[in-house]
Amino acid sequence: MYYNKLKKIRKEKGMTLEELSELCGVSAGYLCHLENGSRAHPSIEVMEKIANALNKTIFEIFFNQ
Repeated sequence: MYYNKLKKIRKEKGMTLEELSELCGVSAGYLCHLENGSRAHPSIEVMEKIANALNKTIFEIFFNQ
């Protein structure tokens, strides 16, 4: 089941949206939409970039455990 924990994980790491954006190469605006749920189901490529930047797996960030 799809479930987005992006904001929680980003904040736990003490990162701003802008910092995460720079690390993963995804716009801060798009990341914001993912965090607040107005955009769902990003591509696997985007999920990989975000997961790598946060040193987490795609499953840890984007799917219910």
